[in-house]
Amino acid sequence: MRISSRVAAWLCIGALGVGAQARAGDEGGERASMATENLEEPWSDGVTSESFTLGNVERRQVFENVFEYSYRVRVGLGSYDVITLHRVVREAGPWSPMRTAKSVFLVHGDALGFRGAFLSSAASQAVSPGQSMAVFLAQQGVDVWGIDLRWVHVPSGTTDFSFMKDWNLGLHARDVGTGLALARGVRTLTGNGAGRMVLLGWSRGAAVAYAYLNAETQLPQAKRHVSGFIPVDMAYSFAPTATKERQAACQTHAEFVERQALGQYEGGQLGLLLKGLGSLAIDKPTAPSDFLTGATNREVGLLFGAATYFFQKPVVIIDDYHWAGGAFSEAGLPTGLAWTNERFFFDTLTQTSPYQSIGEQVDTLAMWCGAPNVPYDDHLGQVKVPVLYVGAAGGTGGHGVHSLSLLGSTDVSTHLVPGYGHADLFLADGAKAAVWARILDWVQHH
Repeated sequence: MRISSRVAAWLCIGALGVGAQARAGDEGGERASMATENLEEPWSDGVTSESFTLGNVERRQVFENVFEYSYRVRVGLGSYDVITLHRVVREAGPWSPMRTAKSVFLVHGDALGFRGAFLSSAASQAVSPGQSMAVFLAQQGVDVWGIDLRWVHVPSGTTDFSFMKDWNLGLHARDVGTGLALARGVRTLTGNGAGRMVLLGWSRGAAVAYAYLNAETQLPQAKRHVSGFIPVDMAYSFAPTATKERQAACQTHAEFVERQALGQYEGGQLGLLLKGLGSLAIDKPTAPSDFLTGATNREVGLLFGAATYFFQKPVVIIDDYHWAGGAFSEAGLPTGLAWTNERFFFDTLTQTSPYQSIGEQVDTLAMWCGAPNVPYDDHLGQVKVPVLYVGAAGGTGGHGVHSLSLLGSTDVSTHLVPGYGHADLFLADGAKAAVWARILDWVQHH
């Protein structure tokens, strides 16, 4: 992998703080101030042709000797053509990450960015700040990286979403490629070696990761970044026998395509809804809900967790799909959560990003429907890296297994967690033993 001298200089500053002036930042963090520089050459080894600009690096303590570094990266000319790379790692000293042999790159799904998906305990008083998978892996000697996709940076109050018109599965996959290349560059320059990384995608992030791997097969071996793949609770396509799910996906795809044709490029403001549900459940739990007559704000917040499919009506693609396992009263309203701390769940909802592009949703629905043809699965048979599928019985679960058969991989494992919902995999009190330890063991042996 060729690294320009300018990129190498920036990476040394960004990773180690060499020569940077640190000052107090938000949330107890520090920021290394650096002049940004437009790079004439791309850095994703053929995955994208875009040049990009590198911005400031922030550092904050997350838990004990585990710190998070955040790297802002401009990947285009538009106001929101920006991604953020996150690194969660143990430190040997200030601005000095420990060297690690193992590494993983995480891609979030809908609504939640990297912090909300993989580091949400750091923003909650309900659980230990160490109760997040990114912290757990870092404590066990894994160098944890991840990305905020472009839409995470779009602020509340935005009304013109025309800039999202071409934001689709392919564009986000190219941004993941840029992130992987930068992460490997930092690791190489700081003495961790040039090894490839395990790629983990949760939910829609797994679809983005599949699309990236599909594209990466067309690169020379020397320019590929992924050593192993962990799709978490997501189907890239449905089995031919999943007739009901395919039909529902086709119906929803047609609806979303119509929205696009009318100029809607934002995907429905799910983040604003969830942030509102979480905030009301925390601040006014017993007040009557404006969303559902006869229920309180707390009950509606729990309803999204324990009966997520209710919010997907009238077309439900996966029956009984839910984010968090729960208990219900005779009236059908949830009374609590089974696996995840209730306040922690609400705190996580408040970490959602306001808006999301519709393009990757349209592309994923096309994959689920089986039509129209999209280019994101043309080379899946050439993907040969080891794979671990992790599913939640109450989420996508077994529906994600069929997608594995599209790959050319021979080292394929599955880990289905009974009882858990889609988000329980990362939020549940017992997730460390039920999920993260299994992922850690797989990473350590691949």
